[in-house]
Amino acid sequence: MTTDDALIDCGSDELYEHLRVVADRGQEPLRVDKFLMEHLPNTSRARIQAAARAGFIHVNGQPVKKGYRVKPGDVATLQLDRPRHDTTIVPEDIPLRIIYEDDALLVVDKEAGMVVHPGAGNFSGTLVHAIAWHLRHDPKYDPNDPAVGLVHRIDKDTSGLLVVAKTPDAKTRLALQFFHKTSRRLYTALVWGNPADEGRIEGNIGRDVRDRLKMAVYPPDSDQGKPAVTHYRVTERFGYVSLIECRLETGRTHQIRAHLSHIGHPLFGDERYGGTQVLRGQPGAAYKTFVHHCFDLCPRQALHARTLGFKHPVSGQEMDFDSPLPADLQSLIERWRRRA
Repeated sequence: MTTDDALIDCGSDELYEHLRVVADRGQEPLRVDKFLMEHLPNTSRARIQAAARAGFIHVNGQPVKKGYRVKPGDVATLQLDRPRHDTTIVPEDIPLRIIYEDDALLVVDKEAGMVVHPGAGNFSGTLVHAIAWHLRHDPKYDPNDPAVGLVHRIDKDTSGLLVVAKTPDAKTRLALQFFHKTSRRLYTALVWGNPADEGRIEGNIGRDVRDRLKMAVYPPDSDQGKPAVTHYRVTERFGYVSLIECRLETGRTHQIRAHLSHIGHPLFGDERYGGTQVLRGQPGAAYKTFVHHCFDLCPRQALHARTLGFKHPVSGQEMDFDSPLPADLQSLIERWRRRA
């Protein structure tokens, strides 16, 4: 059953908590249906409103109507009439490429196609399950404890570097670096078109009201979405596509993908954001055939988390890691380079 179905299906009198969100101290008054949409990406506002009418939306332990305005410190929950899917992490023997490890952390180079964290439709076979297997003999590491584990995430079809904390203290210290923007993250991307040599993209990132599987970009002064800033620099041009380097100032869901699409230069091969259309170039059949061969060569968004840097949470030493371009992305770039 999908979240959409579950939100309006009412059965027994006993309710089970499926989602809990605590409004932060800076929360502006916001209708509870809008507030929860940020945390339920696979459903719609109409479904959330239906859940409120059925008595499934609670704030501070009491059912509320859809128009209730969430305030700082409010605890909003989704209560359904069936238990949650069992999301207990069971270690799975899945190959991992670990490029660094010590007692506090490990750095993983994720391949494209691997889901990072369990979720709807992906309750096994994820990076989290693979890490649990790798650390199965470490008595201090509990894969079901949110105080340890992944410090940040990248999309399923994005390749590249991630840091995993083995201890609560390491995760807290690393997370603070990401929050205060002192970590260093560089991405390599192939985009449609010829953007300016360098630029800064600023715009709030939030769910697209027309397509809940996408993120949309809203004005920086909007009450929609969360603030996001992406810096980019062109490193090579191939005529109709360009190779760029992106530096993240924030780390929102789909940030690079949404920001680049917003300025008219979606990632090559990014189906969700329009990058699998022939957006630039000649109208002839030969060129279209070439582009479609490129899509086949790298059947995903052309995005790679290439560089990751931070201070070690225990020693304070500056650490920087680099991941070479994976074969599919390298072959794609070489094909465009030869053509250009």
